Amino acid sequence: MTDKKSTVEEIRQRFDHETDRYTNLETGQVAVMDSPLALSLVAEAAAVTTPHAKNVLDVGCGGGNYTLKLLQRMPHLNVTLTDLSQVMLDHAVQRVRPQTSGSVEALQSDMRHLDLGNRSFDIVLASAVLHHLRTDSEWESVFQKLHGLVNPNGSIWIFDIVESELPELESIHWRRYGEYLTSVGGDAYREELYSRIIEEDTPRSVPYQLDLLKRVGFRDVELLHKHSCFAAFGAMKR
Repeated sequence: MTDKKSTVEEIRQRFDHETDRYTNLETGQVAVMDSPLALSLVAEAAAVTTPHAKNVLDVGCGGGNYTLKLLQRMPHLNVTLTDLSQVMLDHAVQRVRPQTSGSVEALQSDMRHLDLGNRSFDIVLASAVLHHLRTDSEWESVFQKLHGLVNPNGSIWIFDIVESELPELESIHWRRYGEYLTSVGGDAYREELYSRIIEEDTPRSVPYQLDLLKRVGFRDVELLHKHSCFAAFGAMKR
């Protein structure tokens, strides 16, 4: 992948114009593999591991799909939504507010600079957002921040694009992902998504992120699902 990546502002502008891609709860985000399955797995895992939850934070919420799926199981939650794009946040709030008896708050912010004061949450969701982190120091800083936002006996759940630690397998994963994209939208769609990933994303492997979750203080980690270059996983804070 190239060293020249899109700026935060460039990424924000793209999201402002692509809300439709992130606001279908039935299909999830079509550009990723197994999106409906990941939505279901994350919601169920969050609900059964954190049944006492009152407050949820959705980092990089997009259209709010993951929060909406969780609210189907826990419709009483107080919801805090954050995203780089105000346009995306506005759509998420419109969709989420009718689905909960709790409060809904939206904060436009880059996750690197997210400031929630002394507030904390029982569940943190982060879907297709962490891959925008660049350096190892950024990854560690954001994971430390997320750990600090999770209450004791709370949980964090992540779904994202991931790389492989084995180059021999990386090529297999990208070939299979390319075949999936072609089946969804044709060769042009595949090349569009490939170019975007090269320009914007810096994914890390599942072992890297599970190890980092433990290093910043989460105790129990779990891989829910992995298919080629996408994975759902999480951790508990004891």
